[in-house]
Amino acid sequence: MHTTVGIVGGGPAGLLLARLLHRVGVDCVVLESMTRAHVERRQRAGMLEQGTVEALRAAGAAHRLDVEGLVHHGIELRFDRTRHHIDFPALTGGRTVTVYAQTEIVKDLIALQLAHGPRLLFEARALAVERPDSGAPVVRFLREGREETLVCEWAVGCDGSHGIARDAFPAAAVRTYTHDYPYSWLGVLADVPPSCDELVYARHERGFALHSMRSPKVSRLYLQVPNGTKAEDWPDDRVWDELDARFAVDGDWTLRRGPITAKSVTPMRSQVHEPMRHGRLLLAGDAAHIVPPTGAKGLNLAVSDVRILAAGFAELHATGSARILDQYSELSLQRVWQATRFSYDMTRMLHAQPDGDAFDHRMQLARLRRITASRHAAAELAANYTGLPLPL
Repeated sequence: MHTTVGIVGGGPAGLLLARLLHRVGVDCVVLESMTRAHVERRQRAGMLEQGTVEALRAAGAAHRLDVEGLVHHGIELRFDRTRHHIDFPALTGGRTVTVYAQTEIVKDLIALQLAHGPRLLFEARALAVERPDSGAPVVRFLREGREETLVCEWAVGCDGSHGIARDAFPAAAVRTYTHDYPYSWLGVLADVPPSCDELVYARHERGFALHSMRSPKVSRLYLQVPNGTKAEDWPDDRVWDELDARFAVDGDWTLRRGPITAKSVTPMRSQVHEPMRHGRLLLAGDAAHIVPPTGAKGLNLAVSDVRILAAGFAELHATGSARILDQYSELSLQRVWQATRFSYDMTRMLHAQPDGDAFDHRMQLARLRRITASRHAAAELAANYTGLPLPL
């Protein structure tokens, strides 16, 4: 099998890249190791920067998003039993964010790709990317019990942090920066309308809490828990009681309770893989970087990688110039490190530190009070949250 761009991984990064390439006439093939049903069930992020929404529209994949997506004009910070609204449009010149589950984005992109192309192969497990420093990289993959090869002019690894694409980078040419956080998130889905109009980030002495949503009828909530926590250690009543305690404010506000339909525990980690290109193999999304979910950057970083890649392949196809592709790693990493810094700052500011003392506690409060009292500080948070511009 031959193609121009071989894409390893059928998550949002790989699928969006395929759609954008298809619309400018660049041939590609997507290899996804799991079944369609599995891919469409994976629960992931749901907060989209404005640039991510624009990229989905450019791919022709925003019909349901524009109808069902929930546009948010800010977030709420809670601490010391007080509520503080951060007004994104007022601070950023009109920029907003949109709640639309990654699961739904994947469904939309798969439906488009199966109806109109390019080729998308499910249950095609990539084994290795070979000869990335040649003019014809080869992706070996297993499908229906037989090993096959995909010969391409370029290969793009969108196969996540446990994928095989980045294994093709020479060890001597790679550096990986990692930071593990001393806590995790217990996340729950509940069949209950959200108790808020916008996301609530709550700092509490007992630990961080986040109130989000998936739709007007489904709430998504998170609690900071110790590493090693098991979801079954948290019965439903314990979850709701702890959320009540951490979201508590002086004033009229009530946390709605309802049936919890799913629970999971997510460890918190930052990781950046440098460089993001070796020869004709390029990495995008979680294959190259991971951030804690506090800053809502994981999916959005993947999309920004894809937007740069799509611009590079479009330029190459139209003019024969690889100028953008040659700068891809440097361009993407500029945004990656800023998002990593923002996610780190948000995480450190809002989470109770297991090894912290009274000084750490006061420093967190000082940062929060600065943001809620200073338009300049609030604007910096809003600019990062709604998405920094692409370095193109």
